Amino acid sequence: MDIQTANTNLDADRDNVLETVLGAYRMRVEITADVRYCGTWYDQEPSTRYGQFHLLTEGECWVSGAALEAPMHLRCGDLIVFPGGVRHLLSSSPDAHLPETEVPGDTAMLCGELEFITGTSNPIFSALPAYFVVRSNESSQGFRQLAAMLTETSRDRRWGRQLVQNKLADSLFTMAVCEYVRRAEHPRGLLAALTDVRLSRALAAVHERPGEDWTIQLMAQHANMSRTAFAELFTATVGMPPIQYLAHWRATEARRLLKNRRFSVAAVAEMLGYRSEAAFRRFFKRIEGVGPGEVRKPKGGLDD
Repeated sequence: MDIQTANTNLDADRDNVLETVLGAYRMRVEITADVRYCGTWYDQEPSTRYGQFHLLTEGECWVSGAALEAPMHLRCGDLIVFPGGVRHLLSSSPDAHLPETEVPGDTAMLCGELEFITGTSNPIFSALPAYFVVRSNESSQGFRQLAAMLTETSRDRRWGRQLVQNKLADSLFTMAVCEYVRRAEHPRGLLAALTDVRLSRALAAVHERPGEDWTIQLMAQHANMSRTAFAELFTATVGMPPIQYLAHWRATEARRLLKNRRFSVAAVAEMLGYRSEAAFRRFFKRIEGVGPGEVRKPKGGLDD
């Protein structure tokens, strides 16, 4: 296999895993502010329990805070994401406390919040750093086009603008994660595994067929590795053993499937490789802390 083919296969496997993980968790992405600054300015953003992001739609600005080693310069089209919602400062200069040597131009940005609102843990959020930046001039054409659509929509004052903005922002965050994985120098956790062609192959297979009778040996075969070497590399990279990761992924898929009332609990159990509904219920309660019926229960409703 030549290098180009190997890279193409790695991209396909990585994108498959990212798509399944991001699709399995219900995510809230919301534009909360469309702001414009002029002259000398600074804006302190407090820490929150939500992730935060800022998309520069005009001009430039500086971002600083405890999570950053030095002030970060952003230009129009750049996106900065704080997955953990850490405190940070936006300003017109590297040091908001020093006077400007010249009057800066206007700056505009879209600010928003994001959070995953289903599941007990999210392997992508856990693997993201305190912040990451997607530079417009280094990003894919698709990312730039989507950012431009979001910017244009923010200027449209017709009914439905907020709903369209939020849907575009949801897609932009997904693309931002993909951009980060492709360019990160020191990824960690699941995202680090996706940069390894061997682990990526095994993960793609597990995510595509979670109900298969997986063993460490079978996963290792997909990675073209020995059982021992695969288990050691997977655990060191992802932060948990392969079988434990499989259990958490099955629980995540179970949550998604249980939300679909067309599938009975027994049907979901069968799809995920459990021989009996009782065994599935015990597994799900052990991982998620609640029974399948609690997941299916509408808010304020009764268990089925």
